[in-house]
This record gives sequence, C-alpha cells and structure tokens, in this order.
Amino acid sequence: MRSEVRSEARRVGVIGRTTRARAVGVLVVIAGAVLALNGLSELPAHAAPTGNGSSSWGPGHDEHDGAYGEVDVNVCSDLVPVGFAHCDARVRTDVASRGSGVTANAVPSSSAYGPADLQAAYHAPSGTNGSGRTVAIVDANDDPNAESDLATYRSTYGLPPCTTANGCFRKVDQNGGTTYPAGDHGWSQEISLDLDMVSALCPQCHILLVEAKSASFSDLGTAVNRAVTLGADAVSNSYGAAESSIGSQETTIDSLYFNHPGVAITASSGDSGYGVEYPAAAPGVVAVGGTSLARNGTTFSETAWSRAGSGCSAYEAKPSWQTDAGCTRRSGADVAAVADPSTGVSVYDSYGDPGFEVFGGTSVSSPIVASFYAMANNPRSSTQASSYPYAHRGSLNDVVSGSNGSCGGSYLCTAGPGYDGPTGLGTPNGVTAFVAVAAPPNDFSISASPTTPSIAQGATGSSTISTAVTSGTAQTVALTVTGAPTGVTAGLSPTSVTAGSSATLNLAVGAATTPGTYPLTVTGTGSGTGATTHTTTVTLTVTAVSTTLQNGGFETGSLSPWTVTGSAGISTSAHSGTRSAIVGSTTPTNGDSSIAQSFVAPAGGPTLTVWYNIHCPDTVSRGWATAKLRDNTTGGTSTLLGKTCTNSGSWRSGTVGIIAGHSYTVTLTSHDDNQPGNATYVLYDDVAVTTRNAAGPSRPASRPSA
Repeated sequence: MRSEVRSEARRVGVIGRTTRARAVGVLVVIAGAVLALNGLSELPAHAAPTGNGSSSWGPGHDEHDGAYGEVDVNVCSDLVPVGFAHCDARVRTDVASRGSGVTANAVPSSSAYGPADLQAAYHAPSGTNGSGRTVAIVDANDDPNAESDLATYRSTYGLPPCTTANGCFRKVDQNGGTTYPAGDHGWSQEISLDLDMVSALCPQCHILLVEAKSASFSDLGTAVNRAVTLGADAVSNSYGAAESSIGSQETTIDSLYFNHPGVAITASSGDSGYGVEYPAAAPGVVAVGGTSLARNGTTFSETAWSRAGSGCSAYEAKPSWQTDAGCTRRSGADVAAVADPSTGVSVYDSYGDPGFEVFGGTSVSSPIVASFYAMANNPRSSTQASSYPYAHRGSLNDVVSGSNGSCGGSYLCTAGPGYDGPTGLGTPNGVTAFVAVAAPPNDFSISASPTTPSIAQGATGSSTISTAVTSGTAQTVALTVTGAPTGVTAGLSPTSVTAGSSATLNLAVGAATTPGTYPLTVTGTGSGTGATTHTTTVTLTVTAVSTTLQNGGFETGSLSPWTVTGSAGISTSAHSGTRSAIVGSTTPTNGDSSIAQSFVAPAGGPTLTVWYNIHCPDTVSRGWATAKLRDNTTGGTSTLLGKTCTNSGSWRSGTVGIIAGHSYTVTLTSHDDNQPGNATYVLYDDVAVTTRNAAGPSRPASRPSA
C-alpha cells in the first residue's frame, strides 16, 4: 500500500495555517461584531479553480503532498468565522486529466475507487439492502447541477437512475422548499462527493439533499432537523469546525440540532490530524474517522489516515456506551472509512471543476457510513444510533496501524487493536455493526415488607409493596390484592404506581376473624405492549385476642400471655399481692425491654390502669420508662406513662379511658443505655381493665398520678 508521508503544508494563497487563525481574529475586529451562533454572515466563497492547472485557490486552502507525487487541496476554505463550518472534502490536483478539458463522459481515473471497489472493500449488501430507505445529505449553499451530475456518475458506473421523476432523488432548501441558496463552487464539489458516495454504497437508497442557506451551524443544524422531519433514516454531515472555536456553545447546539435518537446522524471527524472537530464531537452523532484503503488483487487492507481527526472532547460528556479509559469526556472517532486522497474515490462534478476527479477527506467516510446505517434497515427508536457499533464490536474491520499525530503514543492518535481515535472501532464489514441495539423490554419486580405481618383480632396493620425497574424504562404498574379471608379488609393505596415507586397494603382484621395464617397475593400488571405480570405474597397471621386483659397482676408467677422483648421477668416486690413484672434488669442492659398484651375492651365504659415503680438512677436522656396503649381499631395511641426517669422507689399509676369493642395493645417499656453501675428497670403491676359499677362510674381517664 502506498503510505502517504505528510509533508509540511504548502501555502497556496496568502496565509499559512497559523497565520490563518490570526486572520479570523482580524476579520472579527474589522466586522466589529460579536461572533455568536447566528452573529456573522458567511465569508465569501473562494474563487473557482481556473481550470488550467493553476493552484491559486485563495486563503484558507492548503495543499498536501503525498509520498508518490500526490497533491490534494481542500475545496472549501477553512478560513471561517466562529459559528461556521467548512466542508471536509479534499480533491487531488495532480491527476493528469484535471483541468485538461475533459468531457462530461470522460472515463474516471483508474487510480480512484468506484462503487464496485467500495462495495467489495466493505462487504456492502448493495444489491439487496436499502430499498425504501433514505439517506439525507446536508451541505451549505447550492449545487445547481446536483441531479444531472448524479445521473452522470450513476450511468457511468452502471447504477440505476436516481431522479426526481422516479422519486429516488429530492432536493430541498433548509425549510423544505425550493428557494435554494446561492451556488458555491467548493460546496458544490462536496455535494457531488456526498451524493456519489451514497450512490456507490447504497444504489437502492433514496437520496434527500438538504441545502442550508449558509455554513453557519444554525443553518446547517436547521437543515439536519429538516432532513429528519422529512423521513431520513440517516443524515450525513461532511463538514465541521475545530471544537475549540465553538466552545461551551456546543452543548446548546447539540440539543437544538444534533440529538435525534433512532436516526443515524454521521459527521466527518476532520482532516487536520489529531484534534477534535464539531459536530462529530456531539454524543448523538456518529463521528466518522478516516483510513488509507489499499487494494491487493481482490483483497483490501487499511491503516489510519495520517490526517483523520480524533481526540478527547473538551466539552461533551462521555456517552454511556463509550468505555475507553484515556478520555473522561466524549472520544472520537466512533467508526471510519476511506478518507486518504492518495487512495481516493471517483467523483463527478460539473459546477465546481468539471469532470471526474479523485477525492478524499473524511467527507468521503461520512456518507459511506451513513449508507451502511440505511442498509441496516433500522426502525425508528429511542436509542442513539452512535451507540450501535459499540454493541457489535466484532462486526467491524479492526484497523490496527497508523497514526494521525502526536499525543504521547496514546490510542487517541495511534491505531491499534480494539478502539482507537483515528478509526474508532473500525470500518464497515457488512451492516451488522450498524444494526439497532434491541431496546430491553420494560420489566419490573415487586416485593413486600414485611412479608409476614401479624395482626390481632380487631386490629389494623400494613405492608409496603415496592416495585423496581429491572429492564427498559419505568412503566405504570396496576396493583391488586386477592386472598383476604372473611373478616379481613385488604386495600392498596395507591392502586397503581410507576415502576420504582411503592404502595401501601392496608389490612384491617375484624374482631370476629378466625385466628390463623392467610396468604394474600399482590399482583402487579405492567402497561404497554408485551406487558408482564409479577406477584408477591404477604402472609397474614391473625392472632386471637382475649376479651379481657389477662395476668395483669402477675400472680401466676410467669409473664404469660404477655409478649416479651428484651429483658423481663417476675419480681417479688409488688404494688399489691406478692408479685409484679420487672421490665429491664438490675444489671445494665442495652436498649428497650418491654412486655405487651392485646385485648378487646368490654362494655360498660371501661378504663385501663397501670401501676409502675421506676428505678432510674440516671437522667432521662440515658434511661426511662414508658407505657403506651394503641387502639388497634383506629390506629391511635394513648400514653399512660410518658418518658420518665426517677428513682424515688414509690408506686404510681396511669389511667386512660378505652372504647368498648375496640382492640387494644398495651406496651410497658424500660430503656437502659448499658451504663455500668446505672441499671434502669421498671416494676409493673395491677394492669387492669375496670368498668362502671353500681356505685357509679369509674374514674375518668387521667394522666399518670404524681
């Protein structure tokens, strides 16, 4: 393969590459304008080539010499103001027939690749794929001869006609109409190149040419949006500007013009070697790098083109599908195709510089890759097309050698196995790498907490029903509950949630419900096509409740039927009788200890009384006693003993009125902080429910006595 040796750029005109950057600043000062996205008219187009072999293309054009006498030049001046782009097409000026009066039917140069070569090199299914698909070409300014030049290229290479008349070709302005912008010789050559490359790789595709009225990003971006609304499956953008010239405006431009999930938006990575160009840097754009393509008989090989753009964006966030570690932001390129003018492609143009010519630049690679996306027959989806190759890494031709500049030997400027900057993941090898990644189906899980609630007769309780997204995106989940026995009311609040949210299963157990264990099934049903259903089980235990509070004087010598938590036992020090309950311990313990019992209040205006004797040698911040009464029927709570710490050694009582027929749970607690030598414990005794008697009503509900 001919390996191009990049010599120092030869100045063709009045300023060099470094001086050219300064010239832009001079133009800004002269204009006296703020160069914002829409703030400056496009600079005048360069003069057309003279056709006599002259190389006076004017400012902003660089000639480059290859190793074997090849010479190429950029057809669009890259001397553009901030907020504007230049095209990335490069034409060979050393081809013998160039400018020598060739006719429109001249035979293309045998040294340039035609459709058959490109289809073979990239294993394109050009004969079977692409029918009914549309590739849009977005460029600035008008090519008045676009359709007729396209006809010449296709007829010369035996490709089927693509015309306005047969519905294959359509040309519109950036607003979708036919008020075309002014013609431009450089951009017309770019347009011819783009149209011919789509024809070469996807002759069955329809082609939509959208001409922006200027090379400003606002106009080019508007043209991109127009192409998408007109139904393009892929949109090629063979232009750009140095990322550093756009700055923080990038992300705004992204959101306005270069974010079209489900549509392949390709863009050239640039022709100035290592460095990032925009819009290729946008995460929603497929950044297309460049290679040198060599043919050896019927086989082809590639190396990274020495002038393909690549690098690490200074502004764009790294998309989730990129995993290279050397760049914390967006890396470029994503994929690549031939771009080296020394191994260039054949293009026909009659407006910029008449005749068949040899072209290169990443302007070649962008429409090639866009054509592969179209041939992949992807449906519109919500995923970014730039992510597709990353899911099919093994389906590309991996380019493993070549470099586009100096970056300390990093993969960002040096090709190697796997991902690299100049060629991305590689070059097309059929359409598999460009097939849409199937979006995972929307699915969810469902769970309960607690899964085994225990609720006394006449009481209420609940369980939290949680959902989570397990694949795809969040969907609406409708919730139902079944299996509730007679006497139990089960309801969900709310009855539908967005996956990732939760609901409450509210349970109310009637006083006459038969004690036992009951499995309840909570079902979640997803929404949309292919919706799934998942269930979780809540096992409800209904516990029996005595109609009277039992063993409130603890004279049985045990705590049964009280439920014990922590440390508790029987004491021989009592308020009356011979025994009481000791909650806590005479030696330090850590945390809460308690005893609890549920009961149903009898008729007759009942009240509940509790006697207690607190032993708390500390402060209430370290140890305390509490006595609470929960109305299981209503969910309300009453306090018989507020948080108290005292060490008087005396017995006191608390009394509260209760409602006949309601289920209650009384909980008697002691808290200790495990402080050595300062054990807190509480004696509880004579826990009793009393009713009115013949002598009159019982005492009214009261706070604990002093």
